[in-house]
Amino acid sequence: MKIGHTMDKSFAQFDVADGPPLVAFWGKEIPEGDMHLHQMEVDWHSHVRGQLFCVENGLLRVEARHEAVLYPLHRLGWMPPNLDHRIVISGTMRGWGMLLRPDLCACLPPEPCVMGTSTLLRALVERAAGWADPADVTPDRARLIEVMLDEIRAAPRQPLHLPMPRDPRALRIAERLVACPDRQDTLEELARWAGLSERTARRVFHAETSMHFSHWRQQMRLTLAMERLAQGQPVSDVADAVGYASPSNFIAMFRRAFGVSPARFFANRGAPA
Repeated sequence: MKIGHTMDKSFAQFDVADGPPLVAFWGKEIPEGDMHLHQMEVDWHSHVRGQLFCVENGLLRVEARHEAVLYPLHRLGWMPPNLDHRIVISGTMRGWGMLLRPDLCACLPPEPCVMGTSTLLRALVERAAGWADPADVTPDRARLIEVMLDEIRAAPRQPLHLPMPRDPRALRIAERLVACPDRQDTLEELARWAGLSERTARRVFHAETSMHFSHWRQQMRLTLAMERLAQGQPVSDVADAVGYASPSNFIAMFRRAFGVSPARFFANRGAPA
């Protein structure tokens, strides 16, 4: 990935366990031509520091262990230290965030997640990104760091993860649907194809993803729909691609999940949610 010099300095801290407690980065400092990442994948990797980031343009999908986590616009993404993950970028990527020293991550979630953010946290990160020497932690800066951590801890979790079953047969079903989200096969038909009973498939999905199969399928469609919407595809095309009978049915599902229509959700680019 090609990035600007300021971002180079920030990301050089990914695998530094000591040093500055917090290193902030800000998307405005990235040269425009360097961030036209319309579709890109970063293979499996991990880093020593925890990473917190907010996407202000584009969309990230992060796969870790047996789940995928979706990071859409103006939501706060958290990736804990030393966790293997891979990244898929959709749309033109721009955002802000911070790298946290491992000892500061103990009070934060142990798994990747999506959270709401706040105007206060955004302003504090912007200020921290302007610190010439992040290692110079004055009393004033130390207080700001504590406030940032408080804001992160208080941020509400949001349902944008897609856990995958571990059972090989159930995983075949999940992967088949992710590859073709518009399939209308019943669970009975899918289970027969994968070599297990419908009852067993239903039990395994619930036990290994903490979701009933119908909820998992809706979450899968929502996850893939968000990626297409971030690329600018029309709602009617997205609804058809993920298996909804009509755009109105898809919009109703989206409203239930996020409280707003897809158009309103992706139009709110000017201010964090």
